[in-house]
Amino acid sequence: MKTLHLDADELGLNFDQCLKLANAVADHLLEKRGGAMLLSFWDRDRGLESPHGVSECHFQCPIPGWQDYAENRGGALMVDFGRGRFVFCYRPLDD
Repeated sequence: MKTLHLDADELGLNFDQCLKLANAVADHLLEKRGGAMLLSFWDRDRGLESPHGVSECHFQCPIPGWQDYAENRGGALMVDFGRGRFVFCYRPLDD
């Protein structure tokens, strides 16, 4: 999975603003493959992941559950804000 690192801390973006920006970026980058579908995310500020509970079976694993979930479901793009503060994983719609 390719990763796009964005350092937007100085902009003071919250989770919802980063999600909106990540969705736009993913749709643009995966445009030729039909657009993007959000598969999973990580919100370090609140300790939230989606899908909920996917990291329970990844205790002490090098790959977090939300990332493994996306990789095993066709994930092609990870958009990472602030070195892991907010991370969003996408797959192309046409795959």
